[in-house]
Amino acid sequence: MTQLTGKIVVVTGAGRGLGRAFAEGAAKAGAAAVVVAELVEEWGRASAAALQQAGHEAVFVPLDLGDPASVAAMAEAVGRRYGRIDGLVNNGAIATGIGGKTFEEIDLETWDRVMRVNVRGTWLATKACAPWLRKGAGGARVVNIASDTALWGAPRLLHYVASKGAVIAMTRSLARELGPDRIAVNAVAPGLTEVEATQYVPKERHELYVKGRAMPRAQQPDDVVGAVLYLLSDGAAFVTGQLLPVNGGFVLN
Repeated sequence: MTQLTGKIVVVTGAGRGLGRAFAEGAAKAGAAAVVVAELVEEWGRASAAALQQAGHEAVFVPLDLGDPASVAAMAEAVGRRYGRIDGLVNNGAIATGIGGKTFEEIDLETWDRVMRVNVRGTWLATKACAPWLRKGAGGARVVNIASDTALWGAPRLLHYVASKGAVIAMTRSLARELGPDRIAVNAVAPGLTEVEATQYVPKERHELYVKGRAMPRAQQPDDVVGAVLYLLSDGAAFVTGQLLPVNGGFVLN
């Protein structure tokens, strides 16, 4: 149910953390090719090189989600190289170093930057890849990476929380618009995960998550990979417009 044999999968923000874990998972699940779309060239090239060294087909493509031209160029490069896209994981986002401020302390520039990348970037990436997703064999899949912060209303992080709430809402609307093209669109909402991007998060917030989970332990990238692979697979062909929280039971629907 999580096999991706023969599929072309694009993962944004795949240079490190969850994005890199998704790229590695897709490759191990049999993807014909994994596209590492990443802003930081050093990270992107290293991630793609590691996959290549492990015997997988992988390519690094530069991507700045805040720049519409860059997003369009990424999709065009992938489409021309492979002729289609079977899976798109919209993982790239601004999350590092922006927390800790009340809603009154957030400055306009930071608010706009978060929305530009996390919300507009997700829309633009999906829009740019749509022509190639429509060429996907047997239909295609889009998986948007949201956050459970939008489900429980995490304080001192309003811009990020609002951006991920928007991604959840966009997922439902996109599912209806792309459904006639046999493109499924779903979202995964991870809890606080132990990756580079969350190292700045105060110890108290990490402890809040661990103690508040039904499964009281730290969350690792591999905890989220299975859910994303399932939503990319043929097993989820008729699942669309859904949100799947993956947080060890910190938020219970």
